[in-house]
Amino acid sequence: MDKVMARLEGLVAHYEELQEMMADPEVINDTNRYMEISKEEADLREVVEKYRQYKSDLQEISDNKEIISNESDPELVEMAKEENNDLETEVAELEERIKILMLPKDPNDDKDIIMEIRGAAGGDEASLFAGDLLRMYEKYAEQQGWQISLVDSEMTEVGGYKRVAVMITGDKVYSKLKYENGAHRVQRIPVTESQGRVHTSTATVAVMPEYEQVDIDLDPKDIRVDVYRSSGAGGQHINKTSSAVRMTHLPTGIVVAMQDQRSQQQNREKAMQILKSRVYDYYESQNRDQYDAKRKNAVGTGDRSERIRTYNYPQNRVTDHRIGLTLNKLDRIMNGELNEIIDALILYNQTKQLEELADQNA
Repeated sequence: MDKVMARLEGLVAHYEELQEMMADPEVINDTNRYMEISKEEADLREVVEKYRQYKSDLQEISDNKEIISNESDPELVEMAKEENNDLETEVAELEERIKILMLPKDPNDDKDIIMEIRGAAGGDEASLFAGDLLRMYEKYAEQQGWQISLVDSEMTEVGGYKRVAVMITGDKVYSKLKYENGAHRVQRIPVTESQGRVHTSTATVAVMPEYEQVDIDLDPKDIRVDVYRSSGAGGQHINKTSSAVRMTHLPTGIVVAMQDQRSQQQNREKAMQILKSRVYDYYESQNRDQYDAKRKNAVGTGDRSERIRTYNYPQNRVTDHRIGLTLNKLDRIMNGELNEIIDALILYNQTKQLEELADQNA
């Protein structure tokens, strides 16, 4: 904890500098710089407040010990002892919170995301489950005050999704949904099953941070663009013009097809947006040790082929296999009540990181 406290003193000094800069007229007049400084100040605010409270509590404890040692009035001594009991409990809680706040942060935590859901093993039932997962995330996003919009989709004849991609924007979206990467398994009686037998199917979820243009610049020479007529529902307009766009990133072979928008230009913009995220995710996955090794150890690799969770409908049960968490409230979870699972994953990850830091400092 001594090393953490030494870092905190420097952090408090930097926080005070940021507050002074936010009052500087030059900074105020530079909108981009002011927003950048404001965000950094906001990110540091909680840990600074906790540390100041921690130091204040330690000082009060020291003052009370003086009273206990030197005061002759037994009533005052008893009050000081009782106050110290409460303060020592608060100090211990603050220490743990400060340690968590000082853990290395995933640089993508504040980003919006592009989420892709695909029906995998199980045919029509897998595509229907992909649709159920999409609705679960839509409801969760609504509860969080986030915005969700369709990017791309390919539906099946039974009304499910062979694949669907959505963009979710809001406060710290990636920090909460990054643990959803992987294979989600469902056990239930399919609507097409006449004999009432339980089947097992899977759908995969991929969560990619949305990267701004500054994060990755794709060379136009590396992108092949094909345009073609859209297919599927949409009336006469959709078949009259070559509005659909297919972009291929030649170095990686990544392909993005977009036909959901009304114009070729809109499809181009959406296709480029998702192509950038897919390409960046491809390169990040090859060099993820820089920031992701601890999370990899804590809750799995996040690889989309890894089975992370089972949804058992007959028993109304959800099990997250990475942390051994089982909840008998599948109906509520499918209605978007994911907080209990996500909070448990975050806590598990933080605990693992704290254990690793303790081992390093031992």
